Amino acid sequence: MTPQRWSAAALAMLAGIALLLQLVLSIQLGIANGRSALYGVWQFVGYFTILSNGLVAWIALRGALTADGGRDLRWRGCAVTAIVLVGVGYHLLLRHVWNPQGAQWLADVLLHYAVPAATLLWWLALPPRHPVAATGPLQWLLWPVAYAVYALARGAATGFYPYPFIDVPTLGMPRVLLNAGGLMLGFVLTGYLLRAGAHWRARAA
Repeated sequence: MTPQRWSAAALAMLAGIALLLQLVLSIQLGIANGRSALYGVWQFVGYFTILSNGLVAWIALRGALTADGGRDLRWRGCAVTAIVLVGVGYHLLLRHVWNPQGAQWLADVLLHYAVPAATLLWWLALPPRHPVAATGPLQWLLWPVAYAVYALARGAATGFYPYPFIDVPTLGMPRVLLNAGGLMLGFVLTGYLLRAGAHWRARAA
C-alpha cells in the first residue's frame, strides 16, 4: 500500500473511532435519561459535527482504496472544508457552552480538533493533482445547505435544535436565517482558502 493510501486509511480510522465513541456515549446518555438506544442514535445524527466527521471518514476510506490515496475524489474538498469549519466554529462559538469530562472530553477533542487537524494536513500534504475548479467551493456549499434544511425541518417537527444559533423558538426565524447565511459565507471563504492552499502546495511540489 502506498503512503497516500496509508494516510487516507489512518484518517478514516481516526474519524471512525471518534464517531464510534460518540455514538456509544449518545446511546448511553439516551438510556440514562429514560429514553431508548434508538433515541440516542437519533440525537447523534442531528449534529453537523457528526455528519461532517462521517463524510470525512467515508471520503478517506474511499481514498484508501484508490491508487492515488483519493487525491482527486470529487467531494474531498467539500469534506475538508466542512470539517475545518467544524473545528474553527467549535473553537470560536461553542467550546465555552459546555464542559465535557472523561470519555466525553476525549470524543469532543477527537471530533472537533484531532479529525479537523488531520484532515487539513491530509489536504495540504497530498493536494489534488488537478486544479480545483473555481466553482468548486460553491458546489461544496450543497453540504451545509442540505444540513440547514434538515436541521430546521427536524427542529420544526421535534423541537430539537442542535446548536444555539439555529434555535428558532429562541431567536426567531429571521435571526436564524441570518446566522445560517453568515455560516454559509464562512464555508465558501474557507473553501476558497483551502483551494488556494492546495494550488500553492501543488506548485511547490
